Amino acid sequence: MVRETRSGRVRLAVGTEHMSDHTVRVLDEDEHRAAGDLFATTLHKSPSETERWNQATGVIQPGRVLGAFDDELIGTVRSIDTTLVVPGGTFVANAAVTGVGVRSDRTRQGVLRELMHTQLAQCAARGVVTANLHASEGAIYGRFGYGPATYARRYRVDRHRTRLRDDLPGSGRVDRISMAAAESWFPAIDAALPAQRSGMLRRSSYNWAGLWHWLSRSESRVVTIVHHGASGVDGFAAYDVQQRENCTELTVHDMHVGTPEAFVGMWRYLHRVDLVDEIVLPNRPVDEPASLLFTDPRGGGDTGSGDESWLRLVDVPAALRAAARGNQQPLVLGVNDDVLPANTGKYCVTPETVDRTESSPDLWMDVSTLGMIYLGAWRPSVLAALGRIGHADRSILGQADRMFACDRQPWCGTHF
Repeated sequence: MVRETRSGRVRLAVGTEHMSDHTVRVLDEDEHRAAGDLFATTLHKSPSETERWNQATGVIQPGRVLGAFDDELIGTVRSIDTTLVVPGGTFVANAAVTGVGVRSDRTRQGVLRELMHTQLAQCAARGVVTANLHASEGAIYGRFGYGPATYARRYRVDRHRTRLRDDLPGSGRVDRISMAAAESWFPAIDAALPAQRSGMLRRSSYNWAGLWHWLSRSESRVVTIVHHGASGVDGFAAYDVQQRENCTELTVHDMHVGTPEAFVGMWRYLHRVDLVDEIVLPNRPVDEPASLLFTDPRGGGDTGSGDESWLRLVDVPAALRAAARGNQQPLVLGVNDDVLPANTGKYCVTPETVDRTESSPDLWMDVSTLGMIYLGAWRPSVLAALGRIGHADRSILGQADRMFACDRQPWCGTHF
């Protein structure tokens, strides 16, 4: 439960945590492999062989890998510099956090806390506005100020039992291209596509290197395709086809489209691939109307949704200023941040400005909850009903809902 103190801060019940004297520092490049091997073991995987490791080195951004030591390396976390789309289509500096792991004999000793706190402090010092990550477990990252901020839907379509509607609009042309061509085409297409949804990333070279490395691990040949629309190339995708038990499965590992025509065209192409039983798309926006492409919407293969990326506001006032808001009356937000206390305070938010204020807050919350509503995935009124947001007057909740509303559900769409 949250409550307001006289200062307007949010006070949370916080348990005591073991304090330690581990050393946390930025790793040199010749230490990256040790960090990668440690992370692999936390996922119960074997360390990479030399050839595989050499293929993966372009994924890691120098200067962004942290290690925790007590005589030897016992924990690690890294990030990639990206930019994040926020409501209104503006981009802000973002740290895509990944590779989080602590050796199994050193867990629950404050190592992860020190790594995450150090990383956030360094992000703040560099002028990073937001950080995001994909959470392996849902109970870990809230205590560091992250909140679930985008959601994704999974589709599994039985190709033999479904039929696309005859009245779907014309959809341009899909061409297969080589992987070598895709490595230059995909980044250029992605950079030219409009910023359609909050939560999406403008990928860096390290993100692209991560995608190529991921695809290279496929047990079958990866196919890369592009969509040509009326105004040029407006979509791309990568998939493979593998034989599962009693089923040949086409899995789309990455797909981005910039127009409705590209969306229809990609689906039409995928549904026509021969010698395939099921089409799997594991990570699509929750409001993407894929099921409505079929004559029987129930045959669209929707197998459920879940949280996709978690967001952390590193610079609260800068994040609030960057996001577009509707024509609303001023709203005073009280925010508490135990990890980055410079964010703690009260902010008067209007459509044009965000300023610190001494006025009593209309709403108060911790920074992880602010991350949940910031991109539009959650309405403040819903979280207030669950005790995550305090409010001076229930009538203010409708105004808050309108202020943080987005036309489309947020989605990240990038694995890192």
